Amino acid sequence: MPNGEFAARKLVRQRKHQRMLKKWLKRKKFKLKQKYDPMGTVPRAKGLVLQKFAVEQKQPHSGMIKCVRVQLVKNHKVVGAFVPGDGSINFIDEHDEVVIEGLGGSQRGQMGCIPGMKYKVVAVNSTDLQMVRKGKKEKPKR
Repeated sequence: MPNGEFAARKLVRQRKHQRMLKKWLKRKKFKLKQKYDPMGTVPRAKGLVLQKFAVEQKQPHSGMIKCVRVQLVKNHKVVGAFVPGDGSINFIDEHDEVVIEGLGGSQRGQMGCIPGMKYKVVAVNSTDLQMVRKGKKEKPKR
């Protein structure tokens, strides 16, 4: 490490280089999240259900995971979203308005044995999905 009267420039340059090797800082500086993430920088987004489907779990689990294909209202991009809860898919119809949020995998990725799904459904027709599922609220008609 340089130490001398005229070493400041080299120290600053080295520090900047080391900081740019950090993935989170590079993503923040070059605004990569808002460029490539369909939801942009917001934690939740509204969308319309285009289709309901099921995907098979990854090894070593077996079973079908219920998902929906959602077209976001803000930029018309189409993403897949996981529907949490047993029987929750029955309360979601095509052309319903749903609110989705990130699933919680590291670095905007998938989570656990759910292949390719980065988002989950939290509300349907502006009513919390868990409340509808438990029978505490009724899903409003659109």
